[in-house]
Amino acid sequence: MTVAEESAGESGRKVWEGMPRRVAAGSGDLGVRRKDREACEGRAAPDAGALARPPFALAPVTVVTGHYGVGKTNLSLNLAYDAAARGAQVTLVDLDVVNPYFRSSDHADALAAQGVRLIAPVFAGKGSNLDVPSLTGAIAPAIEEAYAAARQAACGGEAGPAADARTPGGFAGGPTADAVGPTSDEAAGVPPAVVIVDAGGDDAGATALGRFAADVVAGSYALLYVVNRFRNLTQTPVSAAAALPPILEAAHLQATAVVNNSHVMGETGWDDVRVALAFGDEAARLLGLPLACTTVPEALVRRENGGVPSFMAGRRVYSVQRYVRAPWET
Repeated sequence: MTVAEESAGESGRKVWEGMPRRVAAGSGDLGVRRKDREACEGRAAPDAGALARPPFALAPVTVVTGHYGVGKTNLSLNLAYDAAARGAQVTLVDLDVVNPYFRSSDHADALAAQGVRLIAPVFAGKGSNLDVPSLTGAIAPAIEEAYAAARQAACGGEAGPAADARTPGGFAGGPTADAVGPTSDEAAGVPPAVVIVDAGGDDAGATALGRFAADVVAGSYALLYVVNRFRNLTQTPVSAAAALPPILEAAHLQATAVVNNSHVMGETGWDDVRVALAFGDEAARLLGLPLACTTVPEALVRRENGGVPSFMAGRRVYSVQRYVRAPWET
């Protein structure tokens, strides 16, 4: 560890320790807290159904954030496609409006073909990476609709109580990490409507997200912090952990889980996955957050005829397609 990394890590820990967190001790997992069920005075919520991918329950509003270049957009696309395949009404919000390089808006046609609604910056478009922080008025209503659908589903088709962001830990106003979901892929659920927010990198990119913080905290959300062992500036657990507090300060939100998305694009092999396991575990430990999953390129899984090597036993593996490619790749 370099002196700069140690200093950054100590600074990050000080900021992090001063921030409020609602992570359940010993949870070690990510799941949707069923505040909606509690709000219906004991009435059972309907089964959300099985979701084979990803291996954790999605929240009605799921924010994907992290350092520049860790793979936020590719993860967001996988979450959107997989939720839509399970019958959810999915909206993908492209909030990467500061220094964008890879962005969800580049996949507008493919998203539309899969029934995923895309909310993009005003000047976004295929092949456009304009650094223009232009937002649309459709984001807040989409978030509100997702929470309304979750309340209705939890209350057996009835409208359910309105969200009250002033009640921490109540029906609304908190993230979802303190309710642990099941450990099998088959048991992970999907809400009837899902909003996935592909946020910009670092605190500069998260500033746009902060504009909608009041809307996000009006219900049970998830904020996934994506880490990548092979990203130049976050190659150690300490540096990866130190990058999160500024993001949360800019976003005015709380993190709920870490996603270990360590990869080297098309060159990713099982050895790369293996050496990154300890990195993901330690980054999550330093942040006091559960590790939601470790992503693995679907191409690697296919080589094993649908399986994974024995060193992945007992781990949550999210097999992801690689949709995002560099300009020089075909």
